[in-house]
Amino acid sequence: MRPLFISPSRQTVLRPLSTSRSVLVIKLGALGDIMQSLDAFHAIRAHHPVDRLILMTTQPFAAFGAAMPWFDAIWVDSRPKAWQLAAWVALAARLRREPLSRVYDLQSNQRTSLYFRLLAGPRRPDWSGAVAGCSHPRPDFLSLSGHNRDRLLAHVASAGVPLIGPADVTWLDSPIDHFGLPERFVVMVPGCSPHRLYKRWPASHYADLACRLERRGIAAVLIGTRADREAIAEIRALAPTVIDLAGRTNLLEVAGIARAALGAIGNDTGPIFITAAVGAPTLMLMSHHTIAERMAPLGPAVLWLQRQSLSDLTVDEVEATLSLRDVGVPIREPAFPKDQR
Repeated sequence: MRPLFISPSRQTVLRPLSTSRSVLVIKLGALGDIMQSLDAFHAIRAHHPVDRLILMTTQPFAAFGAAMPWFDAIWVDSRPKAWQLAAWVALAARLRREPLSRVYDLQSNQRTSLYFRLLAGPRRPDWSGAVAGCSHPRPDFLSLSGHNRDRLLAHVASAGVPLIGPADVTWLDSPIDHFGLPERFVVMVPGCSPHRLYKRWPASHYADLACRLERRGIAAVLIGTRADREAIAEIRALAPTVIDLAGRTNLLEVAGIARAALGAIGNDTGPIFITAAVGAPTLMLMSHHTIAERMAPLGPAVLWLQRQSLSDLTVDEVEATLSLRDVGVPIREPAFPKDQR
């Protein structure tokens, strides 16, 4: 049964359960990190089949969390400032009012360590995380190699949660007929966090690639947010036939579009993790700030290219690497190109 997100300001009770126990899972963001947590969410749900499972996240991901099949309630963390005493009192009251038997702190940062302290006392639930004094300390991630997904699975396994394999992502979909997209198109995600512009492949390069695809009878569909408007405006000026859906899609619609696309290409940014997860042949473009072995998106057909500076990555290289469903380029399994080992 899918949970219903009602209000960011209060607890949402969604269905009667056969137990009075609740389990809290904390994952505040960002989108790529949440996508890498899906297998851990899946394992936690299986380990707590009758408990009320609550996801605490931030406002941008509340509706997305509510669409997931694992959670019975969504709590929005408003991230109160130190001086917002009333908000802290309300948060402490909500945490203490809920009959929590366990907390899986998959965020494990300074803020969530404060939440651990808000639950101090004889009724403090089991806590799986990195904070000193918790009942189930996670492994030291600095000592672990491998992907972030595997680190999170090691985290929940350290709290006794059996690992049960990949999460089902069939829920990650939405009708897209209202967008009127052509039959043959590639998704482009040319933006990223406005505070990390070094993660962006130049907009002029995306425009060049869009023009090359157009000559092959393939449209380019741009996905992004308002923060990406400047880059997208530059692409549209150089490649006027692109289809601009920036600011018009929710995350489930991004998944639906990716399922219909020939492939996807983008920077190290959240929607690319969605395109990869739902099976679209996906190419991520990475600067040296991204550790590919740990942070690359996961999916059946994922590739990446990485350079010290993304401005050094040519359109020829990207076009040669881009793997699409039906244009004669084989879909390869995730691999490390030789020059990136």
